[in-house]
Amino acid sequence: MAVFAAAQEGPPSSKGRLVQAAIEQFSAKWYGTVSVAEICRAAGLSNGLFYRYFQSKEEIFKHILEFVINRIAEALRSIPGTGSRERLREFSRIIFEFSRDNPALIRVFREGQYRFLEYERRLEEVYTEALARALGTGISQGGYIFALGGLRFAAIRSALQNVPVRLETLQRIIEQGLFKPLGLDTAKVFSTSIHPLPIDIMPNARERLFREGKTLFGQQGYFETNIHEITTAAGLSTGAFYTYFPTKEAFYKELIERVGREVRRFISLNLDPSLNRVERELRGLWLFIVFLSLDKHCYRLVREAEFVLPGVVKAYYDAFVRGYLKFGDAYPDLDQGSAIEFMLGVAHYLGLETFLGKSLEKTKPLIMEIGNYYKKGFDGKLH
Repeated sequence: MAVFAAAQEGPPSSKGRLVQAAIEQFSAKWYGTVSVAEICRAAGLSNGLFYRYFQSKEEIFKHILEFVINRIAEALRSIPGTGSRERLREFSRIIFEFSRDNPALIRVFREGQYRFLEYERRLEEVYTEALARALGTGISQGGYIFALGGLRFAAIRSALQNVPVRLETLQRIIEQGLFKPLGLDTAKVFSTSIHPLPIDIMPNARERLFREGKTLFGQQGYFETNIHEITTAAGLSTGAFYTYFPTKEAFYKELIERVGREVRRFISLNLDPSLNRVERELRGLWLFIVFLSLDKHCYRLVREAEFVLPGVVKAYYDAFVRGYLKFGDAYPDLDQGSAIEFMLGVAHYLGLETFLGKSLEKTKPLIMEIGNYYKKGFDGKLH
């Protein structure tokens, strides 16, 4: 792999070799586990030479994030097409193929998006400006989350987790929407009559470990939290931990699986069976956001696990796919799996807005905007 060198003319410089090595290391391992020494060994250069170009590991990581944003901006600089419909399809194709062709860069940026949120905002500006050029009109935040949330997530799942996704399906959803133009009862969608998950007021030792582990991982991160801290917070001995779990990794794996079950159960408990299909989807988005606002550690746990235990997070999302399939929904003339990945992406990027501090009240108009796009896509703006 020569992601960085391919963008240069001639053989890579020492700085280029360091950046290429850093991309390889960061894309293969969690940021917290990569050292400057490892980057230098992979580049075949001395540690001293590293500090001629970069002051720290964080600086070279941010340099790569800048590089990714610039590469995407360059790919979107000229969007071919004689009309907005054709340009929108080309816009979607460029983004989808960038993920497919640059999995290492995408993997690094996924962690950067989580660790340094300002870079996600900057990439959002690049995408919004390019989408506006393709359409020939401005883009609202709801329109951005609908189009780019669904597209980016599905492209990433395809590139990094080998999930079958059809670009043509994503393009059609963005153009025409996904559901029929059904009515929307906002009172049903945003009903505050919520059934909470059951609470165990006298948890056993295993449950106490999960509760404290969830809090500590959510506050400090996986690698910064040790077993002793978890058992101390739970009022147990370190030995008690190994009664239930062979390793910290096994504990973390089960914790992520539990979080997934809790989210799905919470949504299921609070979905009214009388809702029509678009109301049900928007109600599900609202319930997901409510859950994230109630469980402050859920989002961070799953996002960090994406880099610590990628197979577990793939299974986490696969379980949501199975949940959609249980409804037996059919999307006429569309690949059902691709449509589901698109909807998961909308929820994911809406969840990111909550993680960034958007209030429940400010999320409501976004969900309604997304609902309108689900019914008709960008069709009214295309020619």
